[in-house]
Amino acid sequence: MEPITNTEELRALCEKLRQFEYVTVDTEFMRDSTYWPQLCLVQLASPEASDNGAAVDPLAEGIDLAPLFDLMQDESVVKVFHAARQDIEIFVHLSGRVPHPVFDTQVAAMVLGYGDQVGYETLVNKVVRKNIDKSMRFTDWSHRPLSTKQLSYALSDVTHLRVIYEAFHERLEANGRAYWLAEEMERLTDPSIYTIDPKEAWLRLKTRSNSPKFLAVARALGEWRETEAQRKNLPRNRVLRDDTLLDIAARHPLTDKDLDKTRGVGRNFGSSKPGQAIIEAIQAALDSPQEDWPQPKFRPDLPSGIGPTVELLKVLLKLCSEEKGVAQRLVASSDDLQNIAADDNADVPAMHGWRRELFGQYALQLKHGQIGLKLKNGEVVFVELDAKD
Repeated sequence: MEPITNTEELRALCEKLRQFEYVTVDTEFMRDSTYWPQLCLVQLASPEASDNGAAVDPLAEGIDLAPLFDLMQDESVVKVFHAARQDIEIFVHLSGRVPHPVFDTQVAAMVLGYGDQVGYETLVNKVVRKNIDKSMRFTDWSHRPLSTKQLSYALSDVTHLRVIYEAFHERLEANGRAYWLAEEMERLTDPSIYTIDPKEAWLRLKTRSNSPKFLAVARALGEWRETEAQRKNLPRNRVLRDDTLLDIAARHPLTDKDLDKTRGVGRNFGSSKPGQAIIEAIQAALDSPQEDWPQPKFRPDLPSGIGPTVELLKVLLKLCSEEKGVAQRLVASSDDLQNIAADDNADVPAMHGWRRELFGQYALQLKHGQIGLKLKNGEVVFVELDAKD
């Protein structure tokens, strides 16, 4: 059992895989000490039961992954992942393109009622009726050579995935929910999800002030940190911790000595190159026109007395989700319910596409007294109401 380590072998493998309707894909990567994930292994398998899968070593000297990236773009081949987002992020980073079309078995499991964000091991146990050896879960995939046990563990991810995909694909076609998943896959493969703009990095921060000045400095520091993290290929918190960044934004020091008073920075940090860059970023933020500073986003007050309506919608959501065997979390969030309770035309996911069919339309009917909920034999059921009631 040897991984593919040269471009010609990879090209031959990808040409073979492009003959099939789908290919299962998984990756092993390391990200503990880097900003960008370090791709260490790619596993691929065809639908053929006799195919034990193939492992591609992206760390092999001289290997060109272009044939793999072309396979990821082949519209005639569905790429099957489990919990695809991080895998897709890696391919986008390395190739600049989002794999398409994609089938994510974790999302499919939510559509089919397996619960929220069900793990791969759980699906293998429930669908394939096998247990996974967990001993290699925290292995160092960047270390070479890879052992037979590591490769066997890695390849089992794509061979079991075939069984899960085929079972889920058949069930989705049978129950008419294939288009539900298709909607979710289009969202998952939206390139904007994987675009990392340093100017927007501050939005990840849990800011503790609504002051436009604070937000302006936090934005500038967030952009500086993100740019540095990308340039040095270091985790954000290795460049500057979140709590330290927010402390600096709150105090906005403009001298070396004032910056040195911040908790979490080293002695004489203010005079260092990063320290000077931070001071420059703060000064630039404070010098920028105030009308360009970020404005706090205040959530509008919900109408008084809306609480009971929200609670009824929660019961309705649970009823609809359980009746159709789909994870509640995939259908509507708590914010969705509050917005629907406040506004019939709320622009939330629960009021669009398959979610509206499953839940949104009934939420509006419940609001307007067209349907009700009652207990029958210990279970909550729908009741059609007379317009006069």
